[in-house]
Amino acid sequence: MEVDEIMALIEEAIPGARVTIEDLRGDGDHYGALVVSSAFEGLSRVQQHQMVYRALGNRMGGELHALAIQTATPENAD
Repeated sequence: MEVDEIMALIEEAIPGARVTIEDLRGDGDHYGALVVSSAFEGLSRVQQHQMVYRALGNRMGGELHALAIQTATPENAD
């Protein structure tokens, strides 16, 4: 998957999210994502990650081989 596509899926599912994607190995297969959103407020880290996984749907493990997710609220992003 292309970085722009990953970002678009997450931003569409979590409006207002700031998404940063990094190709961790330079192979287009292993990415790291930092997703910052006020929608995460009051949610556990697991619930935050589940929101991101839902945004990607069935692409995880298929089109998108590996994604290391970090999530934060705007207050905790820095």
